[in-house]
Amino acid sequence: METVHYWKIALEILILWYVIYMILLFVKGTRSEQLLKGLVIIAIIFIGTQQLGLEAINWVITRLFPISVIALLIIFQPELRRGLAQLGQFGKHQENSEAIDEIVKAALSLSKKRIGALIVIERETGLKSYIETGTIVDAEVSAFLISSIFLPQSPLHDGAAIIEHGRLIAAACVLPLPQEEKDLPKYMGMRHRAALGISEETDAVCVVVSEETGNISVANDGKLKYELDEDNLNNMLKGIFHRAPGKHPRFRTMSFTSNKD
Repeated sequence: METVHYWKIALEILILWYVIYMILLFVKGTRSEQLLKGLVIIAIIFIGTQQLGLEAINWVITRLFPISVIALLIIFQPELRRGLAQLGQFGKHQENSEAIDEIVKAALSLSKKRIGALIVIERETGLKSYIETGTIVDAEVSAFLISSIFLPQSPLHDGAAIIEHGRLIAAACVLPLPQEEKDLPKYMGMRHRAALGISEETDAVCVVVSEETGNISVANDGKLKYELDEDNLNNMLKGIFHRAPGKHPRFRTMSFTSNKD
């Protein structure tokens, strides 16, 4: 008589539970969430038609399945790319505390003066293609330098400043906009949209200062946390870059629209 290995069954259940949990956590608050709900509904309909013996409907769903897989790969392409990139990260890039402190100081200074700014902090995913769209600076990160770049009279103020491994690599960089229209508060404009766009395409973290209100926001993983004070901004950035492996910060998804900044 074959021995039943209950530990194997328990292990399989645990692994499946963890995989499903991570998928749900990954799509929560993104456009993929609604698509996943649609897939679940289709799966339930397919199982129901099988049980009821509705052969015609089963035949149609079976024939459409291969096409649906290709379509889903195209639809979920940004999420799949970001997910695979995160899967390959055995440890998060640790930005030095001094650089984070300088970024926070610069954001607060610019916020008080209501000077718009967009600061991108690279993590595991390289930003070379975006760096090449701007002007190379390659200098040590300092609040004074960041503030100087975003002064209205500076030729580098229009665009993003990119920070890589504790150095301000480039300024006046062009970033992608989100693939879907966002319904943002009125004071949020192109800087916030660009921050969301780059955080959807890569794992970069973006600090945005609104020119209209001086409010500070942080974009991460296609989600936006806004109206941050000094403590919240400092704790959030250090929580992202100086946390134990496997712990993920929670952000609230926002959908926004505006042409101002």
